[in-house]
Amino acid sequence: MSDKDVRAFPLSEMRTHRSTKWRDFPSDVLPLPVAEMDFPVALPIRKVLIEMVEHSDLGYLGPIPEVGLAFADFAMKRWGWNVEPKQVHMVTDVGVGVVELLRLFTQPGDRVLINSPIYHNFYTWINETHVTKVDVPFTQANGSWNLDLGAVEAAYRTGIKVHLLCNPHNPLGRVYSREELLKIATLAKEHGVLVISDEIHAPLTYKEATFVPFLSLGEIAEEVGVTVTAASKGWNIAGLKCAMIITQGTAMSQRLEALPPAVHYRASLLGAFATATAFSEGTAWLDSMLVNLDANRHFLKELLATKIPAIGYQIPQCSYLAWLDVSALGLGENPTQTLLERGKVAFNAGQTFSPHTSHFVRLNFATSQEVLVEAVERILNAL
Repeated sequence: MSDKDVRAFPLSEMRTHRSTKWRDFPSDVLPLPVAEMDFPVALPIRKVLIEMVEHSDLGYLGPIPEVGLAFADFAMKRWGWNVEPKQVHMVTDVGVGVVELLRLFTQPGDRVLINSPIYHNFYTWINETHVTKVDVPFTQANGSWNLDLGAVEAAYRTGIKVHLLCNPHNPLGRVYSREELLKIATLAKEHGVLVISDEIHAPLTYKEATFVPFLSLGEIAEEVGVTVTAASKGWNIAGLKCAMIITQGTAMSQRLEALPPAVHYRASLLGAFATATAFSEGTAWLDSMLVNLDANRHFLKELLATKIPAIGYQIPQCSYLAWLDVSALGLGENPTQTLLERGKVAFNAGQTFSPHTSHFVRLNFATSQEVLVEAVERILNAL
């Protein structure tokens, strides 16, 4: 197997892994909640990690211009985004990045906007920084999820300090349009709102969609925006603990100088060099892996249509997370718990993304098609 022909590990191999995905449940449960992939890590990343370990090169992280240079090159080639490498700042992970930015730009009690259903750790970050959550939920019509920009503007008028944007969106698998993002940037400037754009899923965008980096939108976005992202989701290296905070304009970059110096040094040496390698040498692996994920998202659609057509599933535009409407299955108030108890299959509970989406579950399809077949069979067993 090469980086141009990436294939998922068999389930027997994955059950030897030590990550939380494989330790959170008993061995008779098929775990499909945690957002990590069942694919081998890209060969260039493995090589740099092995080399560093073999040479006992495991000290503290110092200056690493390689990350900014590699990301800038990748961003230009992939998205046409002109990044200044010196405005790429290291941080432990995306969550730490968001928390540190909230500590820098807000005070306890300040109002922070989200758009649910949203990645459940957005709530964790809000609680940790003691800001006040304001939610403008997505609306749903004919299976599509839409952002109510009128409601966003109305919320901005109430004194929002920060808008936490998940771009692309988790769990909806939705890629924002350029027009939507431009509107958000314009409104943010008008109302004095900082937009923190979590773009960790961006490398996993499928060909029919166009990912637009928030900071690529011009001067207005540069004035109001900060991006937090990482190679961890795209290249499956979350355990290495390295992410980036990115600014575009001089003024915002200068504001980030107030971040504690330890924000940089708490990132991992291994993670930083793995990140630089992912962006500089990992494109062949990424493209091959996306071929697998593309096939899986459509395979899952066909599988559900054949086996359990009552489940609602809109094929995502990015990443490997399926947002499944199981309301028609009669699984009770907590479908995830029912599926775990009866079917021995684990998903993310919809209510962790929004109190209004308890009838949804989130499934990770970054695995083999054999595992997806087994997952659907286990759902059937729970009915």
